[in-house]
Amino acid sequence: MTAPSALSFDIREIPFSRRGSWLDISPVVALHTVRDRLHLVSHKTGMHAIFVFELLQQGVPVDAIVHATPTTLRWTTPEGEIAAVFESDSVLRLRGRSAQLRIADATPELTPFTGTYLYTDPIDGAAVFTSYETGRRYRITSVTGSLTIIGSEALGVGERSVDTSGAEWEIAIEEFDAARAPYRARQTFDTAASLVATEFDDYVERIASWRSDSTPGVSAACYVLWSATVSPSGFLERESIFMSKHWMDKVWSWDHCFNALALAPGLRQEALDQFRIVFDFQDASGALPDSVTHSEVLYNFVKPPIHGWAFRKLRGTLHAPLETQTVADVYDALVRWTRFWLEHRRVAGHVLPHYQHGNDSGWDNSTTFDRDRVIEAPDLAAFLLVQLEVLAELAGELGHHEEAAVWNREVEIVRSALLELWNGDAFVAKAPSSGRTSKTSSLLNKLPIVAASHLPDDVIEKLSAHIAHHVTEFGPATQLVESEEYEADGYWRGPIWAPSTAIIEDGLRRAGQTDLADLISERFRRLCERSGFAENFDALTGEGLRDRAYTWTASCYLTFAREAEARSAVGPPWSQGA
Repeated sequence: MTAPSALSFDIREIPFSRRGSWLDISPVVALHTVRDRLHLVSHKTGMHAIFVFELLQQGVPVDAIVHATPTTLRWTTPEGEIAAVFESDSVLRLRGRSAQLRIADATPELTPFTGTYLYTDPIDGAAVFTSYETGRRYRITSVTGSLTIIGSEALGVGERSVDTSGAEWEIAIEEFDAARAPYRARQTFDTAASLVATEFDDYVERIASWRSDSTPGVSAACYVLWSATVSPSGFLERESIFMSKHWMDKVWSWDHCFNALALAPGLRQEALDQFRIVFDFQDASGALPDSVTHSEVLYNFVKPPIHGWAFRKLRGTLHAPLETQTVADVYDALVRWTRFWLEHRRVAGHVLPHYQHGNDSGWDNSTTFDRDRVIEAPDLAAFLLVQLEVLAELAGELGHHEEAAVWNREVEIVRSALLELWNGDAFVAKAPSSGRTSKTSSLLNKLPIVAASHLPDDVIEKLSAHIAHHVTEFGPATQLVESEEYEADGYWRGPIWAPSTAIIEDGLRRAGQTDLADLISERFRRLCERSGFAENFDALTGEGLRDRAYTWTASCYLTFAREAEARSAVGPPWSQGA
């Protein structure tokens, strides 16, 4: 089997980076903004393009062919080549042979509050750029060859750049805070590349040792995860996986669950950290933030309480039991999160909590919210039902038997209330003030399948049939494709998404609807292998949409692939004992 580090990928689809780094190289520099040339981008204090890279031959800009692997990024011209490798999470090494590189300031001008200032360090002669946008410094040091610094100490509008020179040259670009000792190369470029290859290959082996020829997307999925991982910095005190190192450079309070599930088989501590990271920011009411990143924590919305479901599934994936203290800590966090919904999102006299906006559900613009934004939604009730059940299990495990009894009573109350949202054919959402019911053509209304063990058989049969109606050649569309509201690129009004697919597939499997679950898993895996790991996909063409390097898509692919390989290894029931 080919080494994962030999993977080749399109730099316009997936940024070039490495685990732990807050930097990447990509033509994507902002929301839906793609440049012709590659840029060095930092994700500290936001997404900010720092440098634009321009290849030169005899001082004249030239085009180049770009080739990317997890180890190195190469620009090739008819006469020469430039290569880049991340020596560490904060150091980028570049090497050129018969080609030069211009590293230019990506900001148009320097003002007292914006832009980048360039000066020549009198200590070691390095070029140092200081960025108002990131609040960090970017030092360019010559390892071999020489540098021409243009615009040193210039103010206002003007060129600020560094040109390499020499038949063969090498430089290092560093991102750091206020000060760092002058750069000294402690290993060769090739050694650095070899170490990156070893690190990435080990990462893939640890979380996907089960891979086979029937799972051809594994290396790319692992690279999307590995390269979107940042080291602790700013508000984030744990290693964290962003949704992407394109513009979706945050941790949202439900996406982290899917990434934790992908890591769990071989990176136990990393998986637990990824699951627990948003609980580091749980507020006094027990609410989780909407999202967290380097310098921002947002509480204006929340995300759905899928965490009980995810923790149960994560534990089932681990190869060894969790320590009692870890279980207790997770239990306490889930208790506070659950009480937020029960104490702060329930109208007096109502059993079910409510969303205040589509953003709370994660399905921002689903048609379920067309009539009312504030709704008691069936997916919320089902997630809460599962989470209450998990709390009862954990309380019993920890010896908190009175608490377990309380959670079990709440399970029965919420179960009855969920079934009151069933109109005989479909689950509806209701506005808590008026009682008006929602549309039912969104896949969101079918998510109660996640609580299959609490649903009557006739409800499961009808729900499964409705889900099957959503399934296209590529997977479950988030909106019925024949409905008048369907939009091919309508965010949650049509495209296929990884999390909804994962929740639906798991619920169907728990409901005993294994044929449909198998079909959905198979189609989603083939979709990713064909179209990559985009934020979402056109339900009718399979085209990748929006952000093209999304970690929860990669994680759901890995989880589906791992589970499919396990089922294949077990074989069909009639083969057992043959």
